[in-house]
Amino acid sequence: MDKQIEIENYRIRKSEEWAGNIDDQDLVDRIKDSEFAKRQIDEGKDFCYFLDKKYYTSNTENSEYICMAYTLNEPANLERASVSDIVVEENEVYNIHRISVLRDGVLIDKIPDTKIKVLDSENQSSGGILSSNKKINITIKDLRLYDILIMEDSRVKVFTDRDFLRKEFSKHVWVSPDNYWAYGSYKFTFINDREQKIAYKKTFFRDENGKVLQPEIGYLSKGETFVFEKQNYINPVDANREIFPYIDFATDDSWKNLSNYIAPIYAEIFDKASLKDFAPNLIEKLDEIVDLDEKIQFAVEYVQNNVYYVFNADEMNGHKPQEPSVTYENKQGDCKAKSVLLKTILDYIGVDSSIILVNFHTDFYIKYYLPSLLTFNHAIVKINHKGEEYFVDATIRDEFGLLENRGLIYFMHYLEVKPDQELKERKPYKYPYFCIDEKVEFNTQNSTGNLVLTTTYKGNRANAMRRYFRNTNKREVIDSWNNFLFYSLNYSNDRNGTDVRNIFKEASIDIISDDKKLNEFKIQYKASVDNPYYVDPKNNRFLMYFDRNVVKASARDFMHEDLTFWHNFDSEKYEINLYTDQKIDTQEKYTVQESTIHNPYFDFTSRKKITKNGATVNIEFNPLVNLEIPKEDFEKFRTDHHTVADSNFGLGIDIIEPGLINMLKFSFKKKFK
Repeated sequence: MDKQIEIENYRIRKSEEWAGNIDDQDLVDRIKDSEFAKRQIDEGKDFCYFLDKKYYTSNTENSEYICMAYTLNEPANLERASVSDIVVEENEVYNIHRISVLRDGVLIDKIPDTKIKVLDSENQSSGGILSSNKKINITIKDLRLYDILIMEDSRVKVFTDRDFLRKEFSKHVWVSPDNYWAYGSYKFTFINDREQKIAYKKTFFRDENGKVLQPEIGYLSKGETFVFEKQNYINPVDANREIFPYIDFATDDSWKNLSNYIAPIYAEIFDKASLKDFAPNLIEKLDEIVDLDEKIQFAVEYVQNNVYYVFNADEMNGHKPQEPSVTYENKQGDCKAKSVLLKTILDYIGVDSSIILVNFHTDFYIKYYLPSLLTFNHAIVKINHKGEEYFVDATIRDEFGLLENRGLIYFMHYLEVKPDQELKERKPYKYPYFCIDEKVEFNTQNSTGNLVLTTTYKGNRANAMRRYFRNTNKREVIDSWNNFLFYSLNYSNDRNGTDVRNIFKEASIDIISDDKKLNEFKIQYKASVDNPYYVDPKNNRFLMYFDRNVVKASARDFMHEDLTFWHNFDSEKYEINLYTDQKIDTQEKYTVQESTIHNPYFDFTSRKKITKNGATVNIEFNPLVNLEIPKEDFEKFRTDHHTVADSNFGLGIDIIEPGLINMLKFSFKKKFK
C-alpha cells in the first residue's frame, strides 16, 4: 500500500521491516478452505484462516504486529468487526497496514470505507484515575455476512525519558488464544532486539494426556527470536478447570539484582525527605499525641483521607516516586507517592516501615513468573510494630482503627524495596477478633414473634458496613435485612411470593455504636412477625434460623485442576436463641446435633442448650487465612465444609402440637422413626 496517512495517534502505512511484508496474492493464497476449515464452518463456528502475531522489543520501543484473516459468519461477530475500539497509551501509535475483505473470491480494499475517530479514554477520571490514553474508534462500512475480513496492524510504543524501567527491562506475557476460535495457521513470534538477554518461561502447557508439563525456560540474545506455531489448531484447554498455557518473557535477571536496582531510587527520595522542613503543622499535631499506637493511626488515616489518590496509568511503571514534600504540598499522588509520604511520617515517629511492591490482580501467578519489576503494579507500606507485620494500602479511604484493628489486605507475594531482597511470601493470618459477632433472639408468644439481631462488625467488615450505612437509603438497608431473614427463617418455603415488608412488621435498624479505635461498628435490627412458624406441607410447625453465610459455598463447589483454593474467609461468631410458648421436641436429631471440626485451615464449633420451650446454639468459625490450600489437603477441607452445611449452620426446633391425639402421634412418630 503506497498511501501514507499520519495522525498523532494512528497511521495508515506499510508495516515495519521487522514485521515483514505480505502482498495481496500471498494473502489470497493463504485463505484456503481445507477439510479442517470446512468442518469448523459446518459446525457454525467462525474460523480464522491464519493469525500471525509478532512482538518486537528494543531499548527504545515495544511493538506488536498482527495479521489475520477470519470469517464473518455470525451476526455478532460481524457487529464486532464493523465497529471496534483500540486504546493506545501515551506515545503509543496504532498503525493500520491493511483492512480488506475477501468476498466471492475477490480481494476488496476496505480502507476507503473505514472511518477513524480519536477520542479521549477517560472513563474513570472522576475516580482519581488519570490517563492520557486515547481511544481509536474504527468503523468499517459495508461488511457483509460470510465476508472474510483481513486485518493487518501494529502498535508501537516509543519510550520517553520517564519510561526508564521499560528502557531497562522488558516483560511480555503471551497467553494462548481463546478456545472458541479454530485456526488454520497460528503463529506467534517474539523478537529480541535489546542489548540484554531475554529469558522466556513456558508454563501450564500439557502433554497429550492433559498432564501439566514442567515449565520450560530458554534465553534469547540480541537478534534472536522465539516462535510458537500450530497448524489446524484449537486450543485444547478446559477453560473452566485449567489455566490457559502462557509464555512469560522478561529481561534475564534475579530478584536480588532487581531489588538492588530499585532500592537506591527510593533511597534517594528518602534522603531528601525531612518532615520538619516541609510539614511543621503536621508535626505539631503528631507531637500532641502521646500514645504511639494513636500516632500510627493518625499517620495512616492522614495520608489515606487527606491526600487525594491520583493513579496515572502511564506513569505507574514509568517514573521515580514523587518527593513527599510535593505530595504533602499538593495533597495528591499515586500509590508510590502516598506510600513514600506515609513512610516519611512513620520514620519521624520512630516506627519501622518499608515500601513493598505488589500486584493483587496477578498474585497467584507471581510465583510462576520470571523475576521482573514490571510484574508489580502497586506499592503499599509494610509496618513492623510490636513484633507483628502489618500491611497498609495508603490509597484506601474510610478505614479506621488502631493498627491491629484495621482491615486486612489479602495477598501473598511482594518485593520489599530494600537492598539484597528476594521475592517474599506473606505469612498466613489468624484473626485476633471476630469479624462478625451476632446475637439473634427470636421469641414467639401466641401468634407473634419478636425478632432482634444485634451485630458487631470489626476490621474489613466494620469499614464496609460503615460505608454501606452512610451511602445507602435506610429503607433499602431494612429491605436487605428483611430479604436475608426471609430465607434464614425458611419463610421462602411456605410463603414464597409474599412481600417481605408484610412479613416483618415495624422493621427498624439502628447504629448502636461506632468505635473508630477498635474499629467496631455495632447495629441492631428489630421486627415483629405474625405467624412466625414455618409450616410444612403436613402442617407441622417449626421455628428455624439458618444463616447461609456460615456455609462457604465457594469452598464446597470449587473445582480446578491448576488453581489452588485461596482461603480468605472472615472469622465469625453467632449466638442464635429461639424460644416459644409451645412445647418442643427436645430430642429431635437436628435440634440437638452439635459439631466440632479441627481442620488445619479452620476450626468450627456449634454448641447447643435445649430447654422445654426453646434452644440456643453458639457457633464459632475461626479460619487461618491469606493462604492457598494445598491440593493434597483440599478434599478434607471440602468435606469439613460439607459437614458445616449439614444442618450445623443454625438451629431448628419442632413444635409438639397440644392435644391428646397430637401427643399420641408424636410418641408414635418417635417410636418408629
